[in-house]
Amino acid sequence: MTDPAALPSPLIEFDRVRKQFGGTPPALCDLSFTVAKGQFVVLTGANGAGKSTVLWLIAGLLAPDGGRVVIAGEETTRLRGAALIALRRAIGVMPQDQRLLADRSVLENVMLPALAAGLSRRAAAERASAALQRVGLGDGLATPMQISAAARQRAALARAIVNRPPLLLVDEPTAFLDAATAADILKRLDEFAQAGVTVVMASHGERVSLPPVSRRLRLVEGRLEE
Repeated sequence: MTDPAALPSPLIEFDRVRKQFGGTPPALCDLSFTVAKGQFVVLTGANGAGKSTVLWLIAGLLAPDGGRVVIAGEETTRLRGAALIALRRAIGVMPQDQRLLADRSVLENVMLPALAAGLSRRAAAERASAALQRVGLGDGLATPMQISAAARQRAALARAIVNRPPLLLVDEPTAFLDAATAADILKRLDEFAQAGVTVVMASHGERVSLPPVSRRLRLVEGRLEE
């Protein structure tokens, strides 16, 4: 898998992508768009519009039923073994439900992707501490249940960036947050984009004021609204 940071745009290409789950209506219907390296792209739309499906297809966690998903010049369905692992390690993912482990400290949670990437515990701890500082958290010694919901969201962001990925996928980062905390999370995402990280974020978009972004793509029942 080629390093996404070294490739020209488009970094992401969806070419007539289709996705369906069981007997339900299609989640995505011949969806086509591109994202250039360094863009901050926001996917908006109602629940069930297909926003999260787009993110998981980019991450290689789902395969399309038709069409092509191309990341950094590579079609995801053709990646196997080490190449697929390399793709996933080059992408930071911040899911809506955080998925922090309650029996470990925040620091240990943030360390996990670095350890999975082969760093020593010492190096992973140093990376995690730096990521926590960057999102405005302290030493991370408390457990997720000992900190606020807002702090847990920042911890999830720190975990997503700990491996310094060139591509960051964020699913509804402001859900269930107060307006001030939501604005702070969006400000930090904007800072990453300004630093050259490609950010693709799913958001309802109704409750929060989004920072200046490169593009907004509105999904309606799995299709781009013109």
